[in-house]
Amino acid sequence: MSFKSLGLRAELLRAVSEKGYTAPTPIQKQAIPYILEGRDLMGGAQTGTGKTAGFTLPLLHRLASKEVSQKGRRPIRALVLTPTRELAAQVADSVRDYGQHLSLRSAVVFGGVSINPQKQKLIKGVDVLIATPGRLLDHVGQKTADLSNIEILVLDEADRMLDMGFIHDIRRVLALLPKQKQTLLFSATFSKEIKQLSSGLLNSPALVEVATENTASDLVSQVVHPVDKSRKRELLSYLIGSNNWKQVLVFNRTKHSANRLAKQLESDGISAAAIHGNKSQGARTKALADFKLGKVRVLVATDIAARGLDISQLPHVVNFDLPNVAEDYVHRIGRTGRAGNEGEAMSLVCIDEHKLLRDIEKLIKRDIPKVVIDEFLPDPSIKAEPINTGRGQQQQRKSKPSRNKPSSKRGGSSPSSPYNGRSNNQGRSGNRARQSSRG
Repeated sequence: MSFKSLGLRAELLRAVSEKGYTAPTPIQKQAIPYILEGRDLMGGAQTGTGKTAGFTLPLLHRLASKEVSQKGRRPIRALVLTPTRELAAQVADSVRDYGQHLSLRSAVVFGGVSINPQKQKLIKGVDVLIATPGRLLDHVGQKTADLSNIEILVLDEADRMLDMGFIHDIRRVLALLPKQKQTLLFSATFSKEIKQLSSGLLNSPALVEVATENTASDLVSQVVHPVDKSRKRELLSYLIGSNNWKQVLVFNRTKHSANRLAKQLESDGISAAAIHGNKSQGARTKALADFKLGKVRVLVATDIAARGLDISQLPHVVNFDLPNVAEDYVHRIGRTGRAGNEGEAMSLVCIDEHKLLRDIEKLIKRDIPKVVIDEFLPDPSIKAEPINTGRGQQQQRKSKPSRNKPSSKRGGSSPSSPYNGRSNNQGRSGNRARQSSRG
């Protein structure tokens, strides 16, 4: 099947061709026809499957095919809500690239940067607005964003928005939208909360799922390297140096540890930068740009990057710390093995994390191969200790248990764990309480 057979406008086909794409992905094949028909849709697909183009292309087609009065300021006709600044920027890039031969205008708004340039662009009028919930409500409050003319609403990474505590902001936004509109909800998982949200929002939606829930791409090879916690950084530097890796995305559990690891890698002679929620948007944008350009060899990130980063042909992902929530493992390693490319995902696992590893293997329904590197053989005398997930997260879990029901001993492991010896086989860093509602 070709993109042309989907019935897209010539201007969009030209843009797709210029980006080098010849055939739609499974999510695009299934979702685009429904969206072109004007139907509401629930879309589920694992990360890296072309989901963004799956809603961007038909959205632009529908807007371009319907003439609107040009008197006065252009009304906002399509709204895309995303959980993070990085994902908002990624979607905005897709709207710009695919819509380059159309007369439609677009804008992206998120927190962490000055609101004034965003206000100036919105005042001039845009057809498509991509936004994080908090900053969008800022613009509504300052009367620079009028949502009364929305024809198409997209909730992208809806499960992540709920996990980050955006449900109240989302409901406030929904109350400002027309009742008659097309609604598209995309989510990596269809949890109970997502189904509850969709039941009151979507009208007889089409359901599109192209991958088994909570599975990793077959193009991503996975391996666990058992190692003592105190030697993780040494092992990471060894892997990068001995294998001559040029581009590595490394996940840490906390913002502080991400900063510390980046500095330690620099001291080892490996160029590195950290990216997390406490960094300014300018610093995050620069770190990501330098990483993509090869100026920085290692990008150390917390889970804020697990879904919002789109790095073409990223070869290596390393879990320096295993995530506290098993589903995040799938999203993390989904940063590699994208768009048909192969990738490698390695996890450096100490004895404290064996319970987390078992949770992950149970979720993905497979055992991950364990490879002990001779120079980093774990010390069998070391006993497991509870994992410090941060005071804020511990408080939040007491007040609002997650759907995974983690216990207070979530990071524990028995000293008799099967991963203590040699194998013959080869944060959340951002807790479920809202992480800065201004996106």
